[in-house]
Amino acid sequence: MTPEDTGADDDASVIARSRHEPSLFAVIFDRHSRHIHRYLARRLGPTTADDVLADTFLIAFDKRAKFDPARSDARPWLYGIATNLVSRQRRTEARELKLRLAVGPPPAEEGHADRVADQVSAQALGKRLDRALAALRPRERDVLLLVAAEGLGYQEVAEALAIPVGTVKSRLNRARGRLRAELGVLDLVKETSGHG
Repeated sequence: MTPEDTGADDDASVIARSRHEPSLFAVIFDRHSRHIHRYLARRLGPTTADDVLADTFLIAFDKRAKFDPARSDARPWLYGIATNLVSRQRRTEARELKLRLAVGPPPAEEGHADRVADQVSAQALGKRLDRALAALRPRERDVLLLVAAEGLGYQEVAEALAIPVGTVKSRLNRARGRLRAELGVLDLVKETSGHG
């Protein structure tokens, strides 16, 4: 069977079959790599994200025999692996945020006043947001970014991080409170239906 033949199969069946036909695991990469890469790029920057993405899928491939066949979607499992790798890079992540703050915005092109004004506003918020995210506890930042940036529901975050749903909710609540305090009235992570 080829990867093209697995298009309608759920992730669990593809992963199970990849234990005997390793090339089938490429289907999982094709389905989920762009989501995982986007998450990693937000957390670590694009250059490091490429390396960590490769590590994420290598670990997933090596551990595919341990994948829970009751889960039809591998994405929370992959986010969990990626988040664990990000936690190993926490010092690098904090340095990256500080570096972005220290370097500042790129020079603006002259003659485009509206675009420059928009960039300045976005960069000012970006600096405040980077500072606020860097100040969060790592576990709160993990939950916040999985919900706000990746659009995972509470149950999916719980699966990804191997924590109870209640812990997801409390960490998210604390992260929101700290961001509100740092950024003022701006609420970057609005309550949404369907996450409970």
